[in-house]
Amino acid sequence: MLRVLLLLLGTLSAAKHDQRTVARFRADDPDGRTGLDPGSRGPADDDSWPTQPTPMPPADRRPADSSRRGNPSRATLFVPRRPRVPRWVKWTAVLVVAGLIFRRAVAWLVLLTLSSALHLIGVNAHLPRIKFAWPWQTISAGTTTNTNLGPWVLQKIEGISKPALGQANFNFYFTHKVSKNIGPWPCWFASTFYAVGHASATVDLNPGAAWWAPATGHYRLQVLSRPAGGKAGHVTVTMVLPPPQLPQSAHDVTIDNLPSKPIDTQHSWTYPGLGCGVVLKPQFAQSVLYAQAQTIAFYKATHSPQITGPLIRTAEAQAAQTIRNNFIQPTVNAFGYVLDGLTVRWSAGPG
Repeated sequence: MLRVLLLLLGTLSAAKHDQRTVARFRADDPDGRTGLDPGSRGPADDDSWPTQPTPMPPADRRPADSSRRGNPSRATLFVPRRPRVPRWVKWTAVLVVAGLIFRRAVAWLVLLTLSSALHLIGVNAHLPRIKFAWPWQTISAGTTTNTNLGPWVLQKIEGISKPALGQANFNFYFTHKVSKNIGPWPCWFASTFYAVGHASATVDLNPGAAWWAPATGHYRLQVLSRPAGGKAGHVTVTMVLPPPQLPQSAHDVTIDNLPSKPIDTQHSWTYPGLGCGVVLKPQFAQSVLYAQAQTIAFYKATHSPQITGPLIRTAEAQAAQTIRNNFIQPTVNAFGYVLDGLTVRWSAGPG
């Protein structure tokens, strides 16, 4: 109820409000003037007293309305609220930044989708061709153009420490036979087993400094064009490597799937009679069977064309892929070039 009365009092005429304001100001005059002249109807002739209310202080330091708070001596500090960025604005900014970073991949995907859609509806349109590439595979403009690239690439190749491996899996059968004649009686026992062998051929990717000497012709880098105007240069590389090396011992071959029981058994006519059955017993120790299967697998991995052929081909492919992707291509890209072609040849013999 008090607040309603105060609100009604505040709606009085402007003249009365001004008179009260001036009277209050004069009551607080430091010169000792306490109030208005009773006979005067308006403000005094002193020009130092304003005829309008004084301007309000700034919004952030404005005191609370005394008529509504009931305590004119208390003031509140107004703190403006910080505007909040909408969530969709943040996600839009993130997507825009990601699109700029992966612009080449995004352009490739858009063109691929558009081309598939046009092909689906039977429209044959000529669209620009863009190769897929990640940001770290692109070539930046302004890359060095006068660097002698050949020694840099060769230095990377000479830092290779691990050989390339070409693996092949093959299965085979082998027979384990135990025989011991007793006088004139032949006595033998044989069992046939199934086994799976694993062998690897190795390629030495860095045969040594003498292998890469210029006189040998084992390494050649040809610059087709140099980077200019923001466009990448182009190079080709030709290399000669030692031929893949097949397993050197039976320990380079592993065996698995070796069953504990034979798939076939043969024996002499006297077994398992009293003559040989009592004296001779079959021996199927796993260590003996594994050693025999490993020896047979090593022979096949070095002499059987059905096994040596895949071994050599996979080793050559692995060597070329390792040289290209891990050593040559990253190096030429760092200097502003694109590897147009890599030719790997194999020497007639090691060294």
